[in-house]
Amino acid sequence: MPKTIQWIVKLFFIYLLIFTAFRVATVVCFKPKTIPVTDLLPSFWLGLKYDLRWIAFILFPIAFLSLFPKLAPFSSQRSKKVWTLYLGIITLLVLFFYGADFGQFSYINARLNADALIFAEDPRESLKMVWQSYPVIWILIGLVGAVLMMVWMFRRTHVDVHDKNVNIHKFTYRRRWHFAALLLLGWFMYGFLTIRPLNFFRAFSLNDEFKSNLALNPLQNFFTTLRFRDPDYNTRAQEYFPVMSNFLNLNNVWSNKYTRLIHPGSKALESQPNVVLVICESFSMYKSSMSGNVLNSTPYFDSLTRQGIFFEKCFSPTFGTARGVFATLTGIPDVQLSKFATRNEESVGQRMIINDFEGYDKFYFIGGRSQFNNFNGLVKNIHGVRIYEEGSYEAKPINVWGISDKNLFLEANQVMAKQTKPFFAIIQTADNHRPFNIPEEDNDFVQKIIPEEELQKNGFESLKEYNAFAYTDYCFRRFMEAAQKERYFSNTIFVFVGDHGVEGNATAVYPKAWTEQRLSDEHVPLLFYSPLLTPQRHTETVSQIDVLPTIAGMLQQPYTNSTLGRDLLNPNKRGNVAFIIYHAPGWIGIANDDYFYRKNIRIQKEELVSIKSDSLSISVQQQDSIKKEMSKLTSAMYETARWMLFNNK
Repeated sequence: MPKTIQWIVKLFFIYLLIFTAFRVATVVCFKPKTIPVTDLLPSFWLGLKYDLRWIAFILFPIAFLSLFPKLAPFSSQRSKKVWTLYLGIITLLVLFFYGADFGQFSYINARLNADALIFAEDPRESLKMVWQSYPVIWILIGLVGAVLMMVWMFRRTHVDVHDKNVNIHKFTYRRRWHFAALLLLGWFMYGFLTIRPLNFFRAFSLNDEFKSNLALNPLQNFFTTLRFRDPDYNTRAQEYFPVMSNFLNLNNVWSNKYTRLIHPGSKALESQPNVVLVICESFSMYKSSMSGNVLNSTPYFDSLTRQGIFFEKCFSPTFGTARGVFATLTGIPDVQLSKFATRNEESVGQRMIINDFEGYDKFYFIGGRSQFNNFNGLVKNIHGVRIYEEGSYEAKPINVWGISDKNLFLEANQVMAKQTKPFFAIIQTADNHRPFNIPEEDNDFVQKIIPEEELQKNGFESLKEYNAFAYTDYCFRRFMEAAQKERYFSNTIFVFVGDHGVEGNATAVYPKAWTEQRLSDEHVPLLFYSPLLTPQRHTETVSQIDVLPTIAGMLQQPYTNSTLGRDLLNPNKRGNVAFIIYHAPGWIGIANDDYFYRKNIRIQKEELVSIKSDSLSISVQQQDSIKKEMSKLTSAMYETARWMLFNNK
């Protein structure tokens, strides 16, 4: 056997060991306690096939170019150095991808995908966030050390192969071995022991989020999802228009599309209430006191919910701040599969109900830069809006996200207290996010010490995360106490809604579907609080996209609605549902008061689970009937949202 082929065999097993070690590390670090290790064997078997594919991609150039003797690794010292350098660079990329993948997994329990390129569009914030959240120097030292060790190993194996063959009688250059190696590597690329070509979607047949993510490797996931970054403008909205016409109570024809003029009340209120809309970073319902979580992280906000109109089962359409802010302000779920709608020039320019609030001054407050995720591009659709951002405040930034939420609230309160006209203010918080800083100046905020086991049992990954979540409640209290001292308070409606939830273990407070089907990713509190409102608690399912129409209804403000949002307090509203999309794996679905249905837009797969208990207590025939109806509405909302993103200028 030629020396090159012997070397490739050794390299093959080295890379196989690397890939397998990372998969084992994923199990050790991130495996849910509810999944037995033996249940992961199918993930390892499928993962082996993905790994073999990428090892084949790495080794194929060596096998192919070695068909030409002068380019073979053993033809000269120069060739040896070139191929060792090639392997060093490739290994650096592999380790970088796995390192980024571990960071992604620790944050959102999902493999690295092409969404990560979004961070490259905001390098300033992204690099600062990484620097402030992770031990970057030690990571770089470890990465460089690992690459140097691997390069040494590649050289060592090269020397070993050369030394073992130095006394063997010289044989002619045997290309048949190279052709055999190329055929074997080509088989691995196609799919080891598979009839059909191995693809990205095969992993989702494992019917479990963690098992699917475990099978995939970050290289497979990243490069496959690259093709989802370009928006698809071809929709089937017109086909599903009858379904949406009934759901939105349109009573019109396709030529009028989805536009309807709403007159919420017969007469206007005697005074025009101000509106303060607070979009709360990572305000996950199951981590809060309102869910019954025994760690009682948000006692003050819990007390507010008993004094206002509170919706305990509100869902954002998806995970992510940019997508959550977009959905809240536009009334349209961001269903673009990779790139944020705020980042797409074709979809960022949206018609907004806020512009129908005539006579109102408009404000947008954010602690950091509004350019991050192009929030300013979205907010500038609000006519005459005044943007306050980093550099506009007296307080100094505490981290990458700008000033603290407490100072953001207090400085916004000072601006609002000076207003003589009705105003609509949007405040976007950020502290409940890595690096989870709590300012030293807030020494009256008491940080708790809670055992790690107790934290994880109740949905928190660390004590730092818990205290950051509790600090959010502290900031709400400081804000409302300051606002109550101002004249505008008694004539203002305060609206609090989470931009998104956070995936995690919600089994302490909710049935297993909230954890296994990742409903905790999107489940957020929604509160309308004001001295003008009669307290109510609502248990029906609602959506983040309904916030603006509901505010308009409360103010009896006539408005034109051309989106999927609906007035939650309108007695004629049809159906209690919330649309949800998981972009990377391709799941779309809807939750209602009893069930969560989802299906995959890339493979033939659907699921129906109860959100009230751990099992479905209905017959197969009933399940099929429910699936059929929910599938139709899911597709209708998905296709309609896709159409609206580019046709709601």
